[in-house]
Amino acid sequence: MTTSLLLDRTTNDLCLDAGGNLAICTEPYSIIQDVACACSVMAGDLWYDTAVGLPYKTAILGQNPPLAFLKQQFVDAALTVPGVVAAVCYISSTANREITGQVQVKTSAGGSGVVSLNGASPPTVLAAVTDTGLFGVDSQGFQITT
Repeated sequence: MTTSLLLDRTTNDLCLDAGGNLAICTEPYSIIQDVACACSVMAGDLWYDTAVGLPYKTAILGQNPPLAFLKQQFVDAALTVPGVVAAVCYISSTANREITGQVQVKTSAGGSGVVSLNGASPPTVLAAVTDTGLFGVDSQGFQITT
């Protein structure tokens, strides 16, 4: 099972659990959160693998790239996450130089999830779903079923 450090959904920073420890999240939420992170990495910024990331500086920011190019970049980023077997990107708007849409992914465990591409802020997790229900994470880092 995949685990990740839980990121606060509003600050995109590490957060603590109720016991004061670094909060973690598990599948399916961890995979979807990792997709959101993969979609926000700029090419060359990941210090241990500078080949990873989207070409924000060279081909996206300050440019007018084709929608097909943007969609493929987000799909390719999502597919780098272990446990993701398929991804589709939908872009609903590029108004005011902000990308709005979502990346939908399917996991090898049969779950799925949605990452929101919401304008100027980093991609965020909307939902992670398995055959047993919808998963989210509460403000204290506990995985919840809704």
